[in-house]
Amino acid sequence: MPPVEKVPDTVSDTVPETVPETVPDTVSETGIVGEAVRGRFPVFERKVYVNSCSQGALSDAVRAAYEEYLAGWDEHGAEWEHWVERAEAARAAFAGLLGAQPDDVAIQTSVSAAVSALVSALDLSGERNRIVISENEFPTIGQIAHAQELRGAEVVQVAPEPETYAAEIDERTALVCSTLISYRTGAVHDVQAIYALAREHGALMLVDGYQGIGAIPLDAADAGDVVVGGTVKYLLASAGLAFMTCRPGLVTELLPTQTGWFADENVFEMQIEHYRPHRSARRFDAGTPPVPNIYAGVAGVGLIAEAGVPAIAAHVSGLVERLVAGLDELGADVAAPPCGPLVCVRSTDAAALVRALADDDIVASERDSSLRVSLHLYNTADDVDAVLAALVRQRPLLVRARDS
Repeated sequence: MPPVEKVPDTVSDTVPETVPETVPDTVSETGIVGEAVRGRFPVFERKVYVNSCSQGALSDAVRAAYEEYLAGWDEHGAEWEHWVERAEAARAAFAGLLGAQPDDVAIQTSVSAAVSALVSALDLSGERNRIVISENEFPTIGQIAHAQELRGAEVVQVAPEPETYAAEIDERTALVCSTLISYRTGAVHDVQAIYALAREHGALMLVDGYQGIGAIPLDAADAGDVVVGGTVKYLLASAGLAFMTCRPGLVTELLPTQTGWFADENVFEMQIEHYRPHRSARRFDAGTPPVPNIYAGVAGVGLIAEAGVPAIAAHVSGLVERLVAGLDELGADVAAPPCGPLVCVRSTDAAALVRALADDDIVASERDSSLRVSLHLYNTADDVDAVLAALVRQRPLLVRARDS
């Protein structure tokens, strides 16, 4: 651990002088980022919320969606026809977000379930049995990959740069995995370059977009053969709902052995005589869909669509620029160049730093000895300034850039 820097008696609680003077709170033509949308998220009445990398803030729209579900359940009991329609609305919403077609989108309860269904369709018993993952993957990907060793897979872990992937991807490779944004460092992976390497050798490319979808633009066709994500973070809904987007034509090449009754070609025929996977990506669906979470998910994605991901990305980029300028003035060290919504600030005691910020009514999180500050459409320059002022007060808990 680097030595703790003594705090001068003259340190103030103000933001460092080099922070840009202004960051627009609205950058979209609809004016629904920053202050314009903030009132829809009650947490900001009492907190500075910069923890979208763990859980998006609760909106009035998502709360109302849950109430709609409960009201329908109370009045009608099992509303299966409407529930199935809501699931299809979610499928269409995810497709629109990623430039895909609804028939190429599967609905699942988590990324873990989606990826498990995907790998169940891979034949890993022959020469093409290699799975290449990066050291920045979320545990979901790493643990599922290593579980396939029981089926004959060879798992190779690499640094996240394209050149390190290139050294390990070859004709033995069945699956290449890359996160879009590292949950540990905030690093943005060059998934397009990695995808090109996978295509060159005939391997399938899986992108875990959970830490970026909704905050940065992503076209599924450019990113990989399969893109997975969920609603608990930047899509502003709750846990229990995820999606998997497949490139056109891929689903007919894959037969998952992990399945459920909603993956059948005719769900309500209720047959038990045959395995009949749906012709579309619905073959990667599972059992009874997570109906309450689908209501919330449709509402959350609706907020993102209303603002527009390009507008959100531009707004967040300005806030991140302001935050990084302040961190530079403090001499703080960041875990990776901040190119997305997540900035990881290295700390001598990240858990203590999170607690100290919580005492100032700032909600953040920590991973791998770093404070995680994640910004979204509802954050403002005032939020950034509040974080920086708190870090001035907690300077002994920051790793200095020159000590890293």
